[in-house]
Amino acid sequence: MTVLPIVTAPDPRLKIKSEPVEKITPEIQRFMDDMLETMYATGGIGLAAVQVGVHKRILVMDVDHGSSRYPDSQKGEHNPLFLINPEIVSESEEKNTYDEGCLSFPGQYAEVVRPKRVKVKYLDYNGKPQELEADELLATCVQHEIDHLNGVVFVDHISTLKRDIIMRKLKKKKKHES
Repeated sequence: MTVLPIVTAPDPRLKIKSEPVEKITPEIQRFMDDMLETMYATGGIGLAAVQVGVHKRILVMDVDHGSSRYPDSQKGEHNPLFLINPEIVSESEEKNTYDEGCLSFPGQYAEVVRPKRVKVKYLDYNGKPQELEADELLATCVQHEIDHLNGVVFVDHISTLKRDIIMRKLKKKKKHES
């Protein structure tokens, strides 16, 4: 497996809507394996294909293995989920707030309010239709990653002032790295 380079903000590719996967091939499965390896290697709990420069509706998650930022995810075992062409079919009216981060926004975090529970239809690693009922951290993670597939990033859910501060920090960091 290969660790893929992460696309970081303010890269405009993060705002492009992803296309559905038409057919699950061995190449798509290898790509998903590489995405999972990349997510684990970078300490994330979710990763969308757009974050590695591929505009396909694919995401991987593992909130059980987790990140030190999310105590809910510190179970230690691997429990990966592969979601192809995911679609939220229902969401709760009840909301939850998490201090979200993103591999494409390194070192930046903001409180985001999202539905506490969601139901998602998707195809699994082998192309079999599945349904996921998620709550708490898993619900937040799946909504965050599906947003990526729609060209939406977590800072789009916060105030303009907070978003501008985060974007200035990232632009300044990229300028110093150049």
